[in-house]
Amino acid sequence: MEMGKEIRRLRNDRGLTQEALASALNVSPQTVSKWECGNSIPDVQLLPEIAVFFGISIDQLFAMTPDQQLDRIYNRIYARGLFDEAEERQLEQQLHAIAENPAYTGKAELMLTKLYNNQAEQYRKLAVEHGKEAVEKTGGDRDAVSELANAWGSYLPDWNIRNHHALIQWFSVYCSSNPKNRAAIMWLIDNLIDDRRLEEARDWLDRLAAIDDSFRVPMYRYMIALAAGEKDESDKLLHGLETMDDQDWCRALCLGDIFTLRQEYDKAIAWYRRGQQLQPSPKYTDSAQSIAHICEIRGDKAGAADAYRELLRVMKEEWGIVAGEMRDEVERAIQRL
Repeated sequence: MEMGKEIRRLRNDRGLTQEALASALNVSPQTVSKWECGNSIPDVQLLPEIAVFFGISIDQLFAMTPDQQLDRIYNRIYARGLFDEAEERQLEQQLHAIAENPAYTGKAELMLTKLYNNQAEQYRKLAVEHGKEAVEKTGGDRDAVSELANAWGSYLPDWNIRNHHALIQWFSVYCSSNPKNRAAIMWLIDNLIDDRRLEEARDWLDRLAAIDDSFRVPMYRYMIALAAGEKDESDKLLHGLETMDDQDWCRALCLGDIFTLRQEYDKAIAWYRRGQQLQPSPKYTDSAQSIAHICEIRGDKAGAADAYRELLRVMKEEWGIVAGEMRDEVERAIQRL
């Protein structure tokens, strides 16, 4: 068994006898011998103690490759809610160990980012629930209201908090050094438009146009024209986006977003459904989730519940998600309705 081989390797690397390892783990030398010969495996309750003794993760004890460990961590992150402090620390240690391999440093750092983002999101959800209680129990205390709004990701009127100057500065430097990174340039343009730095957005859009001939360039021209208050120009560009002769599912979803912001909800739903239809497998959940939110805004509880059920179907059939916090959250939404 692979675990037995890994225990033998770890023991030999540390210059330990089977007797010494057995003594440290409070088992017999014969038990250790059986593990290493593949005749048995350690009791599951003993695995954490063995991992701690050797200073490794339980996944490493199973002799998983770095890719297998990263896949396992990814599944753990998105299959549940908030990790407690000990679990988070264990995942951190495991990822830092993987990052020591130069071939996996980038992947490990990405997974750490996903871990921290997930933890932050789960804490925000907790803050929302406690914030609602705080507002109710304090009779609408101003500070409680502010904290609840902040937890919910509310719009903030304070420009010094709302603006994205630090993000823009970092991405500007990065994109200047990596001028063919389309995704990074798009994030930069999005935030420039949101901060109404439209001339800079136009400059970066010209750079995007040099590497991208898709619908994205006219889409950003529409967004900039709209932000600048150029109604006739924005309407003209939007019409061009709608009448493009392609089968690009991304364009359909973006048009769904555009018409949602225009509160033209019937058009938005039609484009979201079109995008879902065109998208290859595995299909994302964005369309169903967006339609559910539109239905809730309209007060259409039945329509929202149907959209959430479609979301569950996509999770199961496209991604194999049949349990975990992501699915539980959607089930709670259906129950709420």
